[in-house]
Amino acid sequence: MTSLFDSHPVPCSRERLEEGAVLLRGFAATEAPLLVEEVERIAQRAAFRHLVTPGGFTMSVAMTNCGRVGWVSDRSGYRYDVLDPDTGLSWPPMPEAFLDIASRAAAEAGFANYDPDACLINRYIAGAKLSLHQDRDEKDASAPIVSVSLGLSAVFLWGGKHRSEPVRRLRIENGDIAVWGGPARFAYHGVAPLSDGQHVLTGNVRINLTFRKVF
Repeated sequence: MTSLFDSHPVPCSRERLEEGAVLLRGFAATEAPLLVEEVERIAQRAAFRHLVTPGGFTMSVAMTNCGRVGWVSDRSGYRYDVLDPDTGLSWPPMPEAFLDIASRAAAEAGFANYDPDACLINRYIAGAKLSLHQDRDEKDASAPIVSVSLGLSAVFLWGGKHRSEPVRRLRIENGDIAVWGGPARFAYHGVAPLSDGQHVLTGNVRINLTFRKVF
């Protein structure tokens, strides 16, 4: 794929989390304003909503999707669907800028030819969090997860293959990208409750783009 940002510099730093997992500090800082604009356009067609878990809990994080499929949750379970259950329409197509940054970040982390089916877009306000979990709803587990942080900083929780293993707390900033796959594909991860604040791009919220290869 030809990059939309061929002049993009190398990451300002690269932090290895474990084999198959890396945190690319500042990798999307240049593209962040465009990515936020694309999120706003997507939300006009597929509004942010607070999903309900199979256990009946309402998620504190608001979310929407774009791409060939979207991730949804309700009392019947977690799953991917080609249609937005709120509108009955297909999810908005994934913007070229999203595909570009996801594929370049994956390649930088050692995963070539990345072609995600879905982008889960999470919106955090103060107090919102994402509990430790594994991403296991995808049929193609050979492809990595690519997670792009936009706006307010947050604390990324990075655990092991079992929930009981120690958890690292990593501060992530606007433009940071975490990529994990291979032996790290099923690592537990999450986001600590977001602290209140303001960011020039997103105001009092944090946006996270999570790219996944589903099929």
